[in-house]
Amino acid sequence: MKLHPKRWPFLIHRWLGIALSWLFVCWFVSGMVMMYVGHPKLTEAERLAHLPPLQGQAGLLAPQQALEAAGVHQPLAALRLAVSSGAQAVYFATPDTDGRMAGRRPQSVPPILIDAHTGQRLDSQPFDTRHALASAAAWAAEEAAAESTQAPPAAVSYLGLVEEDAHTHSAALDAHRPLHHVQLHDAAGTQLYVSSRTGEVVRDATRSERGWNYLGSWLHWLYMFRGGAWDAWWALIIDTLAALGCVAVLTGAAVGIWRWRFGQPYRTGRRTPYPQPMMRWHHVSGMLFALAACAWVFSGLMSMNPLGVFSSQAEPLQIKALQGGPLLPAGEWAAPQALLAPASPADSGAAPVRELRWQPALGRTLALAFDSQRPGAPRVLDARDAAPLDLPASEVQQAAARLLPAPVAQAQMLTAYDFYYYPRADHTMTGGHANRPLPVLRLVFDDEHASWVYVDPRTAQVLERTDRASRASRWLFTLLHSWDWLPLLERRPLWDAFMLALSLGGAALSLTGVVIGVRRLALKARQARAARPLP
Repeated sequence: MKLHPKRWPFLIHRWLGIALSWLFVCWFVSGMVMMYVGHPKLTEAERLAHLPPLQGQAGLLAPQQALEAAGVHQPLAALRLAVSSGAQAVYFATPDTDGRMAGRRPQSVPPILIDAHTGQRLDSQPFDTRHALASAAAWAAEEAAAESTQAPPAAVSYLGLVEEDAHTHSAALDAHRPLHHVQLHDAAGTQLYVSSRTGEVVRDATRSERGWNYLGSWLHWLYMFRGGAWDAWWALIIDTLAALGCVAVLTGAAVGIWRWRFGQPYRTGRRTPYPQPMMRWHHVSGMLFALAACAWVFSGLMSMNPLGVFSSQAEPLQIKALQGGPLLPAGEWAAPQALLAPASPADSGAAPVRELRWQPALGRTLALAFDSQRPGAPRVLDARDAAPLDLPASEVQQAAARLLPAPVAQAQMLTAYDFYYYPRADHTMTGGHANRPLPVLRLVFDDEHASWVYVDPRTAQVLERTDRASRASRWLFTLLHSWDWLPLLERRPLWDAFMLALSLGGAALSLTGVVIGVRRLALKARQARAARPLP
């Protein structure tokens, strides 16, 4: 029997709804959880807060002394000093392997680890269990100190070596795998993951975070298909389910509009023809929330960058234009003790420094002193004499204009966030307020890919780069999925009310679909049994 063309959307929506409604319920419920508890991560603020202060370390070698003792004479892409590996002060020296780094992240190059007291290299082989437990014990000691209690630091125990588990799917951890898994016996039931490559704590997950993670991001991103036999198919599974979900919502919206009486109501006096409560609620909730559901499923598909549609083809930034030269430790650099000293009597009560970083900027070397209270606003010092340093904004802008071989169409010092450069809560996927300082220099280049570059005027560091492809992702994924629109984000709890209302409506739409689907399958099963010939 030939079907009427309008019958096809009914059938497609019915059977896709039966197959996918349960998944939609999971997505909406887990999405609401993720509004407040994200996938476990180690934020910059947490990392710095758990590093022992550098002021308590005596006899630290100057950078050049440590590097010479370790036999490292090559230009560096990054250099930092912290008590973050095995409870000892360590220099992390990242070689500039290609002479210009071509805009790559320093984290992608394995660092050389050097004992800051002896100059001995520590990275000749992966760090062992003893080293991981020492790093975890230092973390626990700082946690106890931060809580200002008289209780001793929490005991630690070793849980094993893991390549990847439910809380460590992030690609940012790939350079540190395998990971040492350590349990802190503290009140929060914290578990730590320690890098076998650097000996640092690279992830923490409390008992609460781990529990909510299973109901939140683990469920939302279908991480049950990660790390096992289905791992190679994980992205395809999500892409396929999200694409079919779009079809299910769009066909349902079409059916709902066709069946809705916008003019004269049905004889029952209702706008919907369905007498059964569940079908009627499904129809009404679909008319109210189908558009939001479609936006979420579609943007979820876009989050996977299907077919590489958001992959940038723009050329790398010429970072050396801002740096003015390589990072070459020199004998005239100030000793760490000088960099740790208060700049003035007024700074004597400032938070202790947890990490020092050296970086080139405009042909000179900066020393950045990080504390735990202002993780995104380090003290900027001249590496030679430890004096506070303010880079001339005009020089930063002139150097930044050479990041790409294209003219600058616009350069502006922003004192407020814009649509593409804005803060998000630390627990969110794009979160990390410390990575979005203000003011920021925004340069709009007149190149083929319409590149925008955001530069920190205090440190001459590139903070973010966008182009036409990434800005399209901002609209089609980030905006539609998280509704991180500044007028909403800046007026919380307005954002919370908006998101929860749409999420609850979408969950109601999906849950009624589950009930209708179960009843349809039960009816089909009864009809099949009734049609079966008697023996």
